[in-house]
Amino acid sequence: MQSNLVIFPNAGAAKKSTQTEEGTITNYDRAEKQFIELLAMEDLDHKLDVKPAIASEFEQALSRAIRAAYKNDRSDEQAHRFLQRILYRINRLKLFWYDDLHHYTNERSLYLSSCRDLIEAAWQKWELAQFDVAALQQLDVKQALIERTSADLDPILSESSRYIREEMTESGYRHLLAIGSFDGLVEASHLSRILGGVANEVQCTLMRVLIEEYGNGRLSRKHSTFFAQMLAEFGMNTQPEAYFDLVPWEVLASTNHNFLMTERKRYFLRYSGGLTYFEVAGPAVYKNYMVAAQRLGLSEVAVGYWELHIREDERHGRWMLDDVALPLAERYPNDAWELVLGYDQQKLMSDRAGSAVVRSIRQAKQSV
Repeated sequence: MQSNLVIFPNAGAAKKSTQTEEGTITNYDRAEKQFIELLAMEDLDHKLDVKPAIASEFEQALSRAIRAAYKNDRSDEQAHRFLQRILYRINRLKLFWYDDLHHYTNERSLYLSSCRDLIEAAWQKWELAQFDVAALQQLDVKQALIERTSADLDPILSESSRYIREEMTESGYRHLLAIGSFDGLVEASHLSRILGGVANEVQCTLMRVLIEEYGNGRLSRKHSTFFAQMLAEFGMNTQPEAYFDLVPWEVLASTNHNFLMTERKRYFLRYSGGLTYFEVAGPAVYKNYMVAAQRLGLSEVAVGYWELHIREDERHGRWMLDDVALPLAERYPNDAWELVLGYDQQKLMSDRAGSAVVRSIRQAKQSV
């Protein structure tokens, strides 16, 4: 089968290129549908041993997408989207969704694991290539973390931040909530997956963060409940993943990255560095949303999640730096640079995702 990589050689080929792009989207959509069918098959690994052809179209699309996204000079947006959606569909089986138990029939499938590993190997190599790892290894880690957190507490407003604060309409705000619900309705699920093990001060601090995220064990105070209330205020769907098709690949990539970081304990320092950034930088992001909501004259319910996070994440950020990141740097001096790598990676992914969300909002506005 021919490659579906989209190339625009010149203006005269625009029409043909558009047709190629549409064909690429169709092929990826068809391959994803086939993959969803594979996910639901009883005894998937055995069925593939007997009849491997049932996955052939998906596997061909997977190979094409990896080449298009990570192994060419020009990245293909549709390939990124397809790969991150497939990876997420595998990763989400690590969480319990309180749905039909048969949906988890293939959660230990070797075939799904091989697909995950294939995507992650190429994707993570591509992500890491954006950093000077050798330079990070030479840093004074504690000083680097202190300087980074200080700068990210009150960052200079980006173009995306200004758009949200000054231009985003109420329909854009609803679009923001729709995409944000992808994470907001299952918040802190990743953190819960790394808390087991030998008791120590770092573990206990992470547990304190988790407990507050989960409303100290009261569903009415759990942070996801506040997000659901924001959605309900606009008459929007409050079910997790209801707006999955709106989620940009950049947002999915950040989620999939956290699945990987929490799945492998070898990446504990990288995850801790990433969570430090997330908790430190969160209030500045949520303040942008608050300013937009106030400009639009929205109700208190429509901003409740942001208000809660601004208040609690300022405290969580201090905990993460003082009681998690810096102590880990002392405990693991030879590997402490991984904390900075995790911090910088999460910042890059968050900035990239934020820009993608604003692009999605702008595009939705133009299509109205």
